[in-house]
Amino acid sequence: MSETEARFSVLRKSADGEVVAALQKYVREASDVELNRINVIDFAARHQLAEGAVLDAFLHASQIGLFDMSWNVLCPGCGGVLGANASLRSIHKGQYSCAICAAGYEPTLDEMVEVSFTVNPRVRQIAAHTPEQLPMWDYVRQMFWSSGIEFPQGVNHAEYMKRFVIDWAELGPGEKATMSLQVAEGFLIVFEPVTHAAHFLDVKGEPTTDRQEFGVVFNNVFSPTGTAELRPGPLRLTLENRTKSRALPALYVAGDELHHLLGHRKRFLTARTLLTNQTFRNLFRTDMLEVDQRLKITSLTFVFTDLKASTELYERVGDLAAYDMVQDHFAVLNDVVARESGAVVKTIGDAVMASFPTPDRGMSAVLAMRDAMKQLNRRRECDDLILKIGIHEGPCLAVQLNDRLDYFGQTVNIAARVQGLATASSIYATEPVVRDAKTASVLKDAGAQPIAQQHALRGISETLTVYEIP
Repeated sequence: MSETEARFSVLRKSADGEVVAALQKYVREASDVELNRINVIDFAARHQLAEGAVLDAFLHASQIGLFDMSWNVLCPGCGGVLGANASLRSIHKGQYSCAICAAGYEPTLDEMVEVSFTVNPRVRQIAAHTPEQLPMWDYVRQMFWSSGIEFPQGVNHAEYMKRFVIDWAELGPGEKATMSLQVAEGFLIVFEPVTHAAHFLDVKGEPTTDRQEFGVVFNNVFSPTGTAELRPGPLRLTLENRTKSRALPALYVAGDELHHLLGHRKRFLTARTLLTNQTFRNLFRTDMLEVDQRLKITSLTFVFTDLKASTELYERVGDLAAYDMVQDHFAVLNDVVARESGAVVKTIGDAVMASFPTPDRGMSAVLAMRDAMKQLNRRRECDDLILKIGIHEGPCLAVQLNDRLDYFGQTVNIAARVQGLATASSIYATEPVVRDAKTASVLKDAGAQPIAQQHALRGISETLTVYEIP
């Protein structure tokens, strides 16, 4: 048995068998391009497999060395990869600049950071393992635009690029090239994907027959994107590479064809989704954030639960019996959270803090939690386990606290305070959760009718609308 086959044999013990079979066939038969920065959502759809099972399989496969994860910071404007990182720890909280869009962006884990998977070179060597050797348009397609852009299927990428590229060059270290062009009125971009450098050419006004000169130098020092005005007519464009690696400059036409390509975005696996995945938190506990690293999430849903009168429970049934009951309750909640693509952030005494990627997932989970507690009580022929639940959605910071990925901010505070309003088995949810369209559908399907209330929460200056879901 080969080393790769042995690893797939190990994978079958922890992942869905059908998914593992699809993965093994893919590694064996897929093209090099398909095995670079695999989009998990694409893979699941193409093979008609459940996204959750596919993600779990890729995570387990990465943990045993079949795939490598890449945390790619994507430009929200053009979809280009502004930074490719081997781990979450490598992403900085400062600004990432996109030369094509002439804009800077502070990374957010739910909008800008995608997680993709590339086959490990010990499993199979592919061209992207040596990106410096990729042909010009393979580099642009695979390394800069990667899995963020929906490229047309079944077309030659080099031929397709000619729809919006006038000319291009490959320059070795220290090399220079000159392009003699006839430029028409319009907006052009000189873009170099290795150094992420760009310069805009605004061609307008009266045509000229005089040859115009323009030069661009590529180096390792980032400089803001500049704009030069030219007139329609002849142009000699000089390109010089002053870096120690090759440069791949091209002259793009910023017209309808380019905008059409950049407008076709794929759904991708976000860092937020991964951080709320229990399998990831279990397998990659040490591959989280640095102690002083704080990254933004624009929207995350938090659920807080606590057992009502747990102290009295210990007094009534005794420490040993109460401990067993509480552990059973934790097991049930962990199962529900994982089923709804959530993750348990931490437990505090008898309380649980969990996170979910979207409000509807969180609402589905809390409704299931309440039903599960009723079933547990029926099995035990008692009513001792009554769960108090609060749920809220909003922005937060992902932080590393006590060697654990945790979350910080007002959203977390409000979620905890809302849970404190609960006195029985009612669920208390804030307006952002209840007003979410998908959450409304979940509540309707469950036959639940939220009742609006006004509450002043400790530490929160404004009175909030909170909904009780009896």
